[in-house]
Amino acid sequence: MLHEITLLEKQTKEQKYISLLPQLFALVEGETDVIANLANISAGLKSNFGWWWVGFYLVKGNELVLGPFQGTIACTRIAFELGVCGSSWKQKQTIIVDDVEQFAGHIACSSLSRSEIVIPIIKNEIVIGVLDVDSENLANFDATDKKYLEKLANFIASLF
Repeated sequence: MLHEITLLEKQTKEQKYISLLPQLFALVEGETDVIANLANISAGLKSNFGWWWVGFYLVKGNELVLGPFQGTIACTRIAFELGVCGSSWKQKQTIIVDDVEQFAGHIACSSLSRSEIVIPIIKNEIVIGVLDVDSENLANFDATDKKYLEKLANFIASLF
């Protein structure tokens, strides 16, 4: 099990993902506690990308319940299909929002969040949670984030 994540500072976004993902996989290798693993993954993402908020919501019944995260205080529960997280759950698809104020039904857990990407975590064709990442900058997420965060979400599904 890896105990420290290192990255070169002057890397492109894609280079950061290529360096970081194997380290995150190694970080949780051998640990069976999902909550501990999600906590370390969220910390690794936030510390290396500097996003405003990074965390997980887990499906419990008909709502998403806040799981491990890094950042400011967050919404505790999100109903199915509400907000970006609930919409990603319903659609079983990644959603990138360049300006959260333009997203109908956006749930403003923090007024400082300006853009967002939400990736569903799917196991056996069922959404079991979502990875939610917020930025204080507009249009901060793109196809590169989608590609690598979906790869991470697929790995996370295997931890459950």
